[in-house]
This record gives sequence, structure tokens and C-alpha cells, in this order.
Amino acid sequence: MKRLFALALVVALGVGTARAQQPDYIVGSQDVLTITVYDQADLSGKFKVEADGNFTFPLVGRIKAAGIKLHDIENDLKTRLADGYIKNPQVTVAVETFQSQRIFILGEVRQPGPYVLTGDMTVIEALARAGSVTPSAADEILIVRPPPGRGAGPVLPDQAGNDVTVIRINIRDLQEGNLSKNVLLKDGDTVVVPKAQGVYVFGQVKAPGAYAMEKGTTVLQALSLAGGVTDRGSTGRVKIVRTVDGKKKELKAKLTDLVEPGDTLIVGERFF
Repeated sequence: MKRLFALALVVALGVGTARAQQPDYIVGSQDVLTITVYDQADLSGKFKVEADGNFTFPLVGRIKAAGIKLHDIENDLKTRLADGYIKNPQVTVAVETFQSQRIFILGEVRQPGPYVLTGDMTVIEALARAGSVTPSAADEILIVRPPPGRGAGPVLPDQAGNDVTVIRINIRDLQEGNLSKNVLLKDGDTVVVPKAQGVYVFGQVKAPGAYAMEKGTTVLQALSLAGGVTDRGSTGRVKIVRTVDGKKKELKAKLTDLVEPGDTLIVGERFF
């Protein structure tokens, strides 16, 4: 499953996607702007907003950008260029890199940590940026979204209050190409990839140990994860050790029974 997801990431990233800029986006310090003046190649290029919130533009000098919307910067540049420089200038301003905005990727990814929000980044692109999910990742991804204006730093699901939104995404939906689940990330989002719930398989199996399980896993499937039973093992002598209300109980198991997170399966030897 994880290999399929990695493949889905590669395919998704290999397909060019249009970057729909948001004219109401408010620029921040360290953002990199792409400014295009039609038919004026010398005036077009990339401009980084400096720490004081301004950048220098040819002919007109310093332009205030931090705290200003993209379309307002466009209008400001048009007005200044039209004042004795260019007749009826056509200007577009887009964000090349959202250096002032960050997201956080935590949990079962290969490179967890903070990341600069670049362009219209989706959850698939964010996971690819973090090196993709690990083999022990759960099927469900959580996006924890704080309200606007909240202080910087990741927000975990158990810290989420009434003002925090938690979006749940199933990896299988992304694998199957359901792009409606490929959520567009926002400044301050925390992407959490939980660890898959596990089951322990011991006794007469070929590869005893701990295994990640999906919801609906049966005893037979759990035994298959452990390589199946040995020649000395018996599928009729499987017991489940399960903690119920803080106490351990031993249950005789059938191959069609469902296992639960934290269960320990023990396969006994044949009688003869």
C-alpha cells in the first residue's frame, strides 16, 4: 500500500498544475514576488520583500509590500509606472515563494519539521516535501488548522480547541485519485501522520513480531502478515491476549475473528 502511495505522489507531482494566485493574499516579509510588466522584460523578474517590508523596483524605487494585498501592489505599480514612465502599463504580481508562511509536518514521515508554504501547496505535495510517509504510517492523515492570527508553532490534535479545525483524510482516497481530498494547505497548518495501530503475533509463525494493522483486519490476515503458521503450528490453536478494562484476557480465536489494536496473537503447536 505504501509503495502505491509513493507512486501516487510521483505521478501527482509529475503532472503540471496551474498555480492560481489569490489576489487577496496579504504579502509578508521574506516573500518572493514574481512581477511581470507586459512587453517590458527589463522590468519583469523576481523580487524579495526585505525585512522592513519593502522591495526595490526599477524606475520607481522602494515599494511597500508587507501587509499589502497582491492586487493593491499591482495597482500601486501601475500608478507609479504610468506617472511619466510607461503608457498604460499592464502589471501582474504573483507569489513565487511564501517565505512568510509556514506549515508543520509531524509524525510518520521521513523528514518531519517546519516547511515554507510555497505556492498553492496541497497535502500530497507537502508529504512529498517531507520525504513521503513511512511504512508504519496509519491510513488516516490529520490536518490541524488554527484560526487566523494564532501564534506560530505546530498544533497537535489533542491541543485543538473549539477554534481549531481538524480535517481527516484517508490515504486510500488519495491513492485512488480522489483529488477533492487533496486539501490545499494554509499558513499555520499542522499535517499529522499518525503511527498505524499495531498487533503482535507470536508462537508458531514464520516471522513473529509487531505489525501495523488496518481497521477490519482478521486473525487470518494478521497471521499472513507474520508469514503464516509454521509446519508445527495449528490455525485451530490461536488465542488472542487482549486488554479489557485494564485487565488481560485470553480469548480462543477463529480465523475470521477481527483483531483489535494492541492485541497479541499466539499460535500454538499441533497436537501431533
